[in-house]
Amino acid sequence: MDLATIIGFLGTIGMIAGAMISAGGLGSYIDVPSILIVFGGSFFAVMYTAPLPVYLGSFGAFGKAFKPPVKKMDELIERIVELAGIARKDGMMALEGQETPDPFFDNGLQMLVDGADESKLTVQLKKELKAMQVRHEKNIGCAQSWVDIAPAMGMIGTLVGLVAMLGNMADPKAIGPAMAVALLTTLYGAMIANTIFMPIVIKLKGYSAYETTYREMIITGLQFISRGESPRNIQDQLVANLPPKEKQKLLEAAAGG
Repeated sequence: MDLATIIGFLGTIGMIAGAMISAGGLGSYIDVPSILIVFGGSFFAVMYTAPLPVYLGSFGAFGKAFKPPVKKMDELIERIVELAGIARKDGMMALEGQETPDPFFDNGLQMLVDGADESKLTVQLKKELKAMQVRHEKNIGCAQSWVDIAPAMGMIGTLVGLVAMLGNMADPKAIGPAMAVALLTTLYGAMIANTIFMPIVIKLKGYSAYETTYREMIITGLQFISRGESPRNIQDQLVANLPPKEKQKLLEAAAGG
């Protein structure tokens, strides 16, 4: 689990809940009509922004915001360099059955073993990369819809509460509940958008960019292997994708080895 996401999420909810408790208790901030308007309304409004399978699948994707990427770029580079050395020394057939850190990598490596040229390899892997990006964009789009729609539903709830309040000005007992709906719907909408789904959108975009870079490195590495490039040259080309500290560490490890 990503500690930053867990701590950030719990900390945000905790600070807001603490403020509510100190201001008079959580009970004052719970209102069933407001919950129905914002939570229920947003749930169904977001539903028809995407096909049902995409919408339902997006909830599983949201959970990935709490998990950091397990794929390490430095380990990928090291493995590409190792495989390049094997291919250069013993030929492409020697790559048969070699371990890879990723199914995408394994698929590309098998294409090389089967005799695919660089052009065919590149076209196929870039198609798979594009398909992945489209899937990610759909899930991020669902999360973004929550960010956009929840505050709007809060505003609708505010208007509903104001209409109810103004229509019952003669009854003092009706003013309080109507005002609660007017104010709490705005609060709920802002909380859903800014404490839950906006951070998820940012996290998923970052993870998608990381995965894209990771797969682009695989494609580049396999292209180099297919050309018979030297392992040292491949390493020098790929380390440019690493942060300076990781780059230096990898280069020092390679020099020491």
